[in-house]
Amino acid sequence: MRPFYTLIIVSGFLLLQATGAGAEPTAPPGYTLKTFNTPGAAFAGLSRDAGDLLVSDLASGRLYRRGADGKLVAFGPVFPHGLDVIGDPTGPYRVVRADDGLVVAQGWTPVGSKQGPFDHALVALDAGGKVRVISSDFWNPFDFVAASGSYYVIDSARNSVERLQPDGHKSTLLTFRRMGQAPTALRSLSPTEFAEGNSYETDAVPAGIALHGGRLYIALFGGFPFLTGAGKIVSVPEAGDQSTPRIDVEALNAPVSIAFDNGGEMLVLEHGTYDQKEGFRKASGRLLKFNKTARERKAILEGLTRPVSVLVWDERRIVVSELGGNLYVLTRESVR
Repeated sequence: MRPFYTLIIVSGFLLLQATGAGAEPTAPPGYTLKTFNTPGAAFAGLSRDAGDLLVSDLASGRLYRRGADGKLVAFGPVFPHGLDVIGDPTGPYRVVRADDGLVVAQGWTPVGSKQGPFDHALVALDAGGKVRVISSDFWNPFDFVAASGSYYVIDSARNSVERLQPDGHKSTLLTFRRMGQAPTALRSLSPTEFAEGNSYETDAVPAGIALHGGRLYIALFGGFPFLTGAGKIVSVPEAGDQSTPRIDVEALNAPVSIAFDNGGEMLVLEHGTYDQKEGFRKASGRLLKFNKTARERKAILEGLTRPVSVLVWDERRIVVSELGGNLYVLTRESVR
């Protein structure tokens, strides 16, 4: 049975709100949650452009902007899109305002498609709609931040953080080593393949990146078989010795995106837990908030299915995207 949809406007977002769509994600007391759905979309990157929300859609290869009338309006070219080699959607992962234009992180070539100039690239889009490839010397540029006149780019497939200049010059800031996993955890997945005492390593798979307080924070998603609790948040100074990342948070379930709220507290979006038969489990994703001192964690949004990006909209509101075409607006209630 298909869900019914209601067209509404909340805080300037004009979208379809699902009703009767089954279990919804939940927020703790002190927060209110609005769920919006665009049928057929696969929302990925989120960013703010002045008063506008920018959203990328992997299902259509389009970029969307919330216009003055409150609608999501497509703009720019149709970027390459489709499924990657493991069956996940690929396309324009993220769009961000940078100087006088926009910059798009475009994923790797979809299966069955010929490689084009926009694939696995950072692409500049000017106000007139002209497109320029800054660099296509990436494998899978999943996320980036613009700062200090350059771009810090996550290359998930190379397990690296790259620094890219506007003229296309690129240098590797950091390459992550493979991460050792406990034999006991692997044995619980497959007693025959991972025998007792055997060691096993997975790729780090950096995913989200954020710049805060002079440090670059990177979410290490962790490679297949995406073990529960294997994810981490690490950081390096933007300037200075970047050879040894500091571990800030451990025991995470496939962290995919990082942000900091106006009070400086870290928000980490977990993609979820993984089952070898089912893939990433439904409703296993969540948004965690960490206090600044003891890094104690609190779930402020639970029950997500394959979330991708978190955006701090203002001092009270947070927006989260999901591959199922959902946008969630989480609002902290006023404290008097």
